[in-house]
Amino acid sequence: MGKEGYVAYAGTYTNGSSKGIHIYDVDVEEGLLYLRKVIPVSNSSYITRSKNEKFLYSIADEGVRAYEIQPDGDLKPINQIDINGMRGCHMSVDMEGKYLFVAGYHDGKVTVVHTHKDGRLGNLMDGVFHKGTGAVNERSFRPHVCCVRVTPDNRFLCAVDNGIDQVVLYKINKTYNRLQVVDILRMGKEAGPRSIHFSKNGKLAYVLCEITNVVRVYTYKVVNDYPVFELIQELSTLSDARDPHDAASALRVSYDGEYVFCSTAGDNSVACYKADSENGELTRLFSLPTSGRYPKDIALFPDQKHIAVVNNGSGTITTFHIDYEKKTLVMKGRPQKLDTPNCMVFQKITDAPEVFANVTEKEAEDAAVEEVKRYTPVSIE
Repeated sequence: MGKEGYVAYAGTYTNGSSKGIHIYDVDVEEGLLYLRKVIPVSNSSYITRSKNEKFLYSIADEGVRAYEIQPDGDLKPINQIDINGMRGCHMSVDMEGKYLFVAGYHDGKVTVVHTHKDGRLGNLMDGVFHKGTGAVNERSFRPHVCCVRVTPDNRFLCAVDNGIDQVVLYKINKTYNRLQVVDILRMGKEAGPRSIHFSKNGKLAYVLCEITNVVRVYTYKVVNDYPVFELIQELSTLSDARDPHDAASALRVSYDGEYVFCSTAGDNSVACYKADSENGELTRLFSLPTSGRYPKDIALFPDQKHIAVVNNGSGTITTFHIDYEKKTLVMKGRPQKLDTPNCMVFQKITDAPEVFANVTEKEAEDAAVEEVKRYTPVSIE
């Protein structure tokens, strides 16, 4: 019998050598990851958990797959559904465990999926296509929904559209299971908003803009049953001067709400900001190299003293110790090699191994092939 501990799930693209979701045992004290197993999923470009942390959902070429999280962190397949559109790029769940929201970058669509209490994915409840154009260039001449997240009060859905430079605000009609546009938060021409997160107290929203390489701080409140966002601050994510190839890529808020982290591709850096306890404004502590290319995602270890950086371009995951006082990052161990990693989530488990296995990539991939032969998820008709 094991003990309490943590695993980390890393989603990957699978057009290269990666096979799907990589499961790592986590040494929290040392800030290290040890590969244990690979769960085969075609292009697991994003993963997210249910609010009760019992289930994991993964983007796949086939739509979305659902898994039950086992006591040791392993993933037991439940079912999969087709989202009636192109492959999604981001997902989130509501606070009550009723909906899974899927963002469609390629088709500019927001999809609403029914989630059951046992983790099963049910019927498609709604699907809304964004309309409009942004700047006339290859990157943003049409809608690209790249992030969907509910407000902390569970009343509205924020759909971040990178292509038309907007955050579209939807009211969630729980009677008819539909989305209703109530407002639009405009970011400005060629801002390229990429993601949105909220502060721990729910009174602030942080929006990361990919093209302008800034993080924006908004106050959030509800007035006359409408969401109201007011911009109070804007800071650069870069460690040095602006370069045309820089692109802000990931945003995370610490578990205690005291820090905000951003990563930037091109600049290949991670920035850390301290949040003021009174007004919520951010003060940058540092912006330092990730020792990898295209840091697509960042994940804070459970102790908040370490951070994992998912470097999509260089095919690595690097981990660092964070010294908030000295404003430095110190690399922990060698980079984990992983072809086109895309995202990472930490998960607490109750049956952690006494000794970390740390299997080789080939051993994990061979096991994944056998897993494919053993099980095929059931689809919803």
